[in-house]
Amino acid sequence: MFGYRVPAPDEAMLVSGGRRGLGGAPFRVVTGHGTFVLPVFRKTRFLSLAMSEAEVMEKCVTRQGIALTVRAVIAFKVGNDRESIVNAGQRFLSDQDQMSVLTGRIFAGHLRSIIGSMTVEEIVTERQKLATEVLDTSKAEMAKIGLHVDSLQIQSIDDGDTGYIEAMSRPHKAAIQRQAKIAQAQADQASVEAEQVAARKQAEYARQTAIVRAEFDAEVDRAKAQADQAGPLAQAHARREVLAAQTELALKQAELREKELIAEVVKPAQAEAERIRVLAMAEAERMKIQAEAAASYDRVALDRMLIDQLPQIVKEASAGLAGANVNVLNGTDGLGEIAAGLVGQGLTILDSVRKNLSGKDGAVAGSGTALEPYTDRGRPSDDDGPVDIR
Repeated sequence: MFGYRVPAPDEAMLVSGGRRGLGGAPFRVVTGHGTFVLPVFRKTRFLSLAMSEAEVMEKCVTRQGIALTVRAVIAFKVGNDRESIVNAGQRFLSDQDQMSVLTGRIFAGHLRSIIGSMTVEEIVTERQKLATEVLDTSKAEMAKIGLHVDSLQIQSIDDGDTGYIEAMSRPHKAAIQRQAKIAQAQADQASVEAEQVAARKQAEYARQTAIVRAEFDAEVDRAKAQADQAGPLAQAHARREVLAAQTELALKQAELREKELIAEVVKPAQAEAERIRVLAMAEAERMKIQAEAAASYDRVALDRMLIDQLPQIVKEASAGLAGANVNVLNGTDGLGEIAAGLVGQGLTILDSVRKNLSGKDGAVAGSGTALEPYTDRGRPSDDDGPVDIR
């Protein structure tokens, strides 16, 4: 907007031409906000509040009379308070570059003064003390011109060709070199010991590794041998099982064949042997009978005669039963029993006759006299009543 002015964040706007500022300042100080400025009647200028730098390189003489060239860097800026802005504005507003020049000159003077009261050893070894003393002595003077020093750094200290600092550092260098050599020797010894320990550990590791490797190889060899033997063992086991199965099958086949042979050969052979034995016994019996017949022809003739008369005896006995009162209780079985009884009676009679005849000193044998025919003496009479033949 026309007539409205705003300063930058690192600037202070100084407005002159109107009423005076606070504290009797010839201008008003505006920071951090804008304000209306009447054209023609008011005049506006800007003062930088940013950080600035001043470099100092000054030859100084120490309390020992040794000339030193000291190089330092100062970081400063205009103070943030209104009084510092007013003081700096009145001195540097028209030429703000003069702030660095004036600051360098101020610090160069204080640096010469303070170094003149110190020795080279103190300056070299206590640089921070030197910087602090320079800042403390320059602080009030810098505040008067509205500047605030943030830091002072002593960058270098040079004694030129005198070699004082070098000579001063030689004992320390020698001590440092001795310490360095000792440290190096200790480091070398520690390195050797470490190498020896590492070598022992490596040897132990190699030994343990060899043992483990040997055990592993042995285990692998055992596993391989077992694996190699597993095939033949399995084959032998399989063959053994096959042989056992074949043996069992052969036994079963032998048992079956034995049964077949018994059925096909032994039984028929036993039957044939039995048949032959029976035939042989029959033949032997026949031979015996023939021998006995040859030895006693007369007895054979008598037996033959009796046998020839047997049917007649049975006939006569059955004729005697013709008129008998016989009750048959069990049907056809009863009739069969009657017939069998007749035959049995005939055989009994025949046997009795044969015994009687054979007991008369052979009188009958060879006589050729025929037996008397069977009469009614042995036949039961009708007066005897019914005969119950079971």
